[in-house]
Amino acid sequence: MSRSPSLPDRPRLDLDPEMSDAERLSAIRQHYERLVTVNDELDDRLSAATGRQEELREEVEQLKRRNEMLKTSSLYLATVEELTDDGIVIKQHGNNQEVLTEASPHLDAELQAGDRVAINDSFAIQRRLTDETDSRAQAMEIDASPQVTYDDIGGIDDQVREVREAVEDPLANPELFEKVGIQPPSGVLLHGPPGTGKTMLAKAVANETDATFIKMAGSELVRKFIGEGSRLVRDLFNLAADREPAVIFIDEIDAVASKRTDSKTSGDAEVQRTMMQLLSEMDGFDDRGDIRIIAATNRFDMLDEAILRPGRFDRLIEVPKPDEAGREHILEIHTRDMNVDDDIDFAELATALEDYSGAEIASLATEAGMFAIRDGRTKILRRDFDDAYDKIEDADEQTTIPGPTTYQY
Repeated sequence: MSRSPSLPDRPRLDLDPEMSDAERLSAIRQHYERLVTVNDELDDRLSAATGRQEELREEVEQLKRRNEMLKTSSLYLATVEELTDDGIVIKQHGNNQEVLTEASPHLDAELQAGDRVAINDSFAIQRRLTDETDSRAQAMEIDASPQVTYDDIGGIDDQVREVREAVEDPLANPELFEKVGIQPPSGVLLHGPPGTGKTMLAKAVANETDATFIKMAGSELVRKFIGEGSRLVRDLFNLAADREPAVIFIDEIDAVASKRTDSKTSGDAEVQRTMMQLLSEMDGFDDRGDIRIIAATNRFDMLDEAILRPGRFDRLIEVPKPDEAGREHILEIHTRDMNVDDDIDFAELATALEDYSGAEIASLATEAGMFAIRDGRTKILRRDFDDAYDKIEDADEQTTIPGPTTYQY
């Protein structure tokens, strides 16, 4: 056992009667300096002791809390599956074991199917847990509006109009639908090749409306443990109901709504359970109020017929690759903040870029700017677009964008 260091001896002042006044004064001055040194050392030790006292106090509090936890029996999370005359069927989280158990009399009237509860080692229900929205669902809420407007989208004017009619108008002018006597479309499904502007369309809706925007990817709903995906779907729709007006955007919906098969693997079964929960939530919003749903997919052919029926996605909007006029408009959008040469003919470029998507055209404009920087220029010339096209195209079939008279592809 370590012993505390002893305190320093207090300096003593011994004056010889035969000392002169000068010697006495010098001795007194030296004695004073020793006293100051000892006092400083004692102050340092006091500060260290005070700090150590605080550390020991926190350690004692932690030990007390740990002791209380050891005295308390462990509780486990479970979900109420069914209320029967014989008792309550619960499913324990983690192992998904179903157990028939009972609850204390004061909980019987409160419990409902789907409630989260705490159970003890004997599976007896100890208390009902508050229904808190999953933190993963809360993380999908977009606080700041995306910096995308309808003016940033080119080549799909008809699709923009249809989305605005189905999503924005019911939120901004619900009285119009009441006067006409119709229900607004329950959901919008955007489908088409990659890079055609489906996600940008959803971002523009989020920017142009004051609604809460909740964005998620279908792959995020495919969870590891049984029941987690279904719970996340429920929490997403509960979050939307709490934050309405709200727009739920599900990107890559084919990840969770693909055609059902006879596969017996647990992974496929879990994906199908998640999809059934999604269908149930969509059907649950017969009177949707101020909640709109947008989904997007590149694989329309993979979607299950159940999710495509009217009442779930009433508007199926194809977003194709842009035509020649659309490609010219997209070029103008992506070069409006660029220092391009006035002699560049965007109509000619648009004609040459047949079968290019909006994303590919945006990439072409960025690459042209990079070639200008590489050449030490601040102005982008026609040859920069030629070089950018060559880089994007297949290396085995490189060509340059043709001039006004000859087209090589």
